[in-house]
Amino acid sequence: DDKQLQAQLKRLGVNSIPGIEEVNMFQEDGGVIHFSAPKVQASVAANTYVISGHGEQKRLEELLPGIINQLGPDNLMNLKRIAEGYSAAQAAGAGDKKDEEDIPDIGENFEEVSKQ
Repeated sequence: DDKQLQAQLKRLGVNSIPGIEEVNMFQEDGGVIHFSAPKVQASVAANTYVISGHGEQKRLEELLPGIINQLGPDNLMNLKRIAEGYSAAQAAGAGDKKDEEDIPDIGENFEEVSKQ
């Protein structure tokens, strides 16, 4: 199978592209197929690109901020959703801190404070 595939790719004039550290394929659902150190081959004339290696399914959040420069207009909504999630989490965290500030400091010895 692999030999037949390589023969067809050679017929299309596919050449290896060295020095590619990672490839990220963005999906419509906000997921990313992430390839670390893949083998990349291309034939621009045949509009054919081949990415081979171990691909991992990841969420966009897992790869931020390192892939911001790779994001296109299609991913702006996903990025906005992630930012809103972080803002909501920070707001919830601030509310928790305020609740903690209302608790009086009782010191080291609880029994002495309770007798006062």
